[in-house]
This record gives sequence, C-alpha cells and structure tokens, in this order.
Amino acid sequence: MAEGTEIRRDGILFIVSGPSGAGKSSLADWALSNMEGITLSVSVTTRARRGDERDGVHYHFVGKERFEELRTGSELAEWAEVHGHCYGTPRTPIDAALTDGRDMLLDIDVQGAAQIKRSYPDAVTTFLLPPPLELLVERLSGRGTEEAATVNHRIENACRELSLLPDYDYVIVNDVLEETFASFRSVVRAERGRVERIREPDLERLMRAFGERP
Repeated sequence: MAEGTEIRRDGILFIVSGPSGAGKSSLADWALSNMEGITLSVSVTTRARRGDERDGVHYHFVGKERFEELRTGSELAEWAEVHGHCYGTPRTPIDAALTDGRDMLLDIDVQGAAQIKRSYPDAVTTFLLPPPLELLVERLSGRGTEEAATVNHRIENACRELSLLPDYDYVIVNDVLEETFASFRSVVRAERGRVERIREPDLERLMRAFGERP
C-alpha cells in the first residue's frame, strides 16, 4: 500500500455459532492460522478439559466459584449454561481489540451470540449449519467422549437452535471444509471493506487525496 493511503478502521467482532457438531471449532482454528489480523477470543468454562485441550488456548478452565465471581463482577460480555456447564466470554479482550482496530472472532453458542449482539450491536454473526441430520448424528457419536443420552440431548438442542437462523447476518453450510473456509474468508473480506467502518479522519483524507487532480 502506498505511503499515506493506509486505511484505519474500527475492529470487527465476528461471531460464529451453530449447533454442537457443526464444526465451529474447526473453522475458528483455521481462521486463526490462515487469516491475518484476527484474534480468537478464549472463553471461560467450568467444564473439564477434553483430549489435548490446553488451558488458556482452547478455554480458560475455572471452577464454579471463580466463574460466579467473573459473572457478578460484570467481567463477562455474555455467559450461559449449556449441557450442565457454564461458559462465558471475557469483556476486556474484546474492548481492547476493537479499540485498537483489531478483529476478534468468537466461537459461541446461540444463547451467547444473542447476548453479545445486545452489548455489541455491530458484531457480525455467522450461523454454521451442520450437514444433514444423519451426518450430524455420526459426527457427535464418533467423538467417543459422550454417552448416547448426551448425544441425543445435543441433537434435540441443535433442532431448537436452527429456529434462530433468521437472526444471523450470514449462513454457511459446513458440508465441505474447504468451501466453508472460503465462504468465511469472503464474509471477513466483505465486512472489512465496508466504508462505514473507516475512521472519519482517514475517510476524509482518502476522499481528498484521491479526489485531487494531478
């Protein structure tokens, strides 16, 4: 980019949510590794770690008492109880990123997305649709970490969550991973290019610079 043409804008809060098993974590991991200028928000949870999950990387794992302290201290931008466990999004990292002009990605459930939208109305929401139900069942069952009753409960929740699809800005069907990644990249690029996000001094400067005749 030529000197003097750098465009400064406010940071964008991207939300990806959808039913369990839709592939939200895979999309978030890909975005963090393959897209510049985007940071992944690390949620707080009371659930136990799974597999090779690491504290501070995948989640901040805390006890119920600590979670309650964060909640009552207004340190969470949203929180919800899902499948018997509490999840929450720390507020401070979001505010810092947006102020600095950095984009942040939140991988949260539909309850959390609704709360975030109330606090951050400019957040960009994407609903990740799972493939057909039979494949979703296969994905959830193939995890090998949950009992059949838990899998059935998640499937019931997935059906209810689909009713909230009209509240989202974008929808991506996660059938082929490469196509899912490409679709999300397009969403990010489009939102980053919105004129309304350019900070006023830079917008005025650009209009003057490119409007002058040589």
